[in-house]
Amino acid sequence: MEEEAPSPGLPGRPQKRAKRGRLSRSAEFERVYRESRSHGNRYLVLYAFPREDDNGVRLGLTVPRQVGGAVDRNRVKRLLREAFDVEGAGVPANHDVVIKARPDVRELAERDGLEAVRRELADLLGKAGLSS
Repeated sequence: MEEEAPSPGLPGRPQKRAKRGRLSRSAEFERVYRESRSHGNRYLVLYAFPREDDNGVRLGLTVPRQVGGAVDRNRVKRLLREAFDVEGAGVPANHDVVIKARPDVRELAERDGLEAVRRELADLLGKAGLSS
């Protein structure tokens, strides 16, 4: 399997998360849902599952249709990835994390933007004992 060279990205935009840093298969999501504890608030639900290896934190996002159309869901996913890149820095390297968006997160993102999403995510990471 070939390694992809990191792309330099556009100026002022964060680098993309590596593919291996993401959960992608439904079986991976199911394992996290089934074997982890959840912590939630009005906007998000966080599931965290410790793995046995130390291959880094893997992030999975679930943004249901109740959040809005494709444009709204993709915006929420982008904001959640950006927020996790900052707030998830203290998460131990052997965890799978799934963040599920609740319908009210769209309004939060439109009204207050990235800072509000970061604040809500930081609150959940703290409840889960995953923040540094």
